[in-house]
Amino acid sequence: MARHATRRSPHRSATRLPSSEGVSTRSASTAAVRRQRGKGRLRGYFKGHLQALFLSLGRVSRNPLSSLMTIAVIGIALALPAGLHVALKNVQGVSAGWEDAVQISLFLNQGVEAAEVTRIVEQISTMPAIEAVVHVTPQQALDEFRQYSGFGEALDALDENPLPNVLLVRPTRAASEPLMVEPLLHELRSLPAVEMAQLDMEWLKRLYAIMAIGERAVLVLGVLLALAVLLIVGNTIRLAIQNRRDEIEVQKLIGATDAFIRRPFLYSGLWHGLLGAVMAWLLVTLSLSLLHGPVQRLSLLYNSHFSLGSLELVAVLVVLAVGGLLGLLGAWLAVGRHLRDIEPT
Repeated sequence: MARHATRRSPHRSATRLPSSEGVSTRSASTAAVRRQRGKGRLRGYFKGHLQALFLSLGRVSRNPLSSLMTIAVIGIALALPAGLHVALKNVQGVSAGWEDAVQISLFLNQGVEAAEVTRIVEQISTMPAIEAVVHVTPQQALDEFRQYSGFGEALDALDENPLPNVLLVRPTRAASEPLMVEPLLHELRSLPAVEMAQLDMEWLKRLYAIMAIGERAVLVLGVLLALAVLLIVGNTIRLAIQNRRDEIEVQKLIGATDAFIRRPFLYSGLWHGLLGAVMAWLLVTLSLSLLHGPVQRLSLLYNSHFSLGSLELVAVLVVLAVGGLLGLLGAWLAVGRHLRDIEPT
């Protein structure tokens, strides 16, 4: 009996080893199968979305006239705020250097000696808020007036030059702000030899106020037209759902989920929004190209080299993203509302 026990014990241990190895092998194979299934589901998910993406594009292209009309309306709706944004940027570009052109004109008292004028110029130049001071003598002012006024013969009849010494004071950029330049104006006006100090900032304030109103108007118009795009896309998707009502009922009868049925309509809205954004970019670019020549000729009349700026790359990407998102959101709202009303009978 002892011999049988000693003979069977190695045999038993030998039979246990393959059992543990088999369990580990089966668990490894099960994990591999699960990974393969997960990868298969992921590939199937992306494949389904890719098929729906190109299927929706094919449906858009199969109705070229109606699709083009919808895309054109979306493009016009998106082109209006985009065009106003470009126009506002061009106006801001024109006025960007006007702050640097702010200057204070100091008219000195009649009879001020040249040495006193030199001393005043040096005193003003040492101020930290002053960038430059230009002295215009009475004779220089008279010659300039004679050249540009057209009253040269009348000026010859004058016994003496009535024009005073003028100092053109240009503040620094930091001191050119409206809140900073007005105290500087009062300080310069209080100098003993200064008869009058003149600063015309009201036109610049009005211009900035108008541009602020323009920015707010572009924002309000953009929001209103974004709502219009939502309604346009939503109505387009609603009509597509009604036209495919029987097909949707059959899909639900064979067990298709709402997500599967909803997917082509969402991508259809995305395509309408993206193509409408491309249409908006083309309309804005075409409008700017038509205006480029007249604006160039007008700027040359003012001895300026200004040229119209177009939509920047970032702005184009923003228009495309907004168009796509509005199309997708409009389709999602329409599908979510009308798909629930379709049930197989």
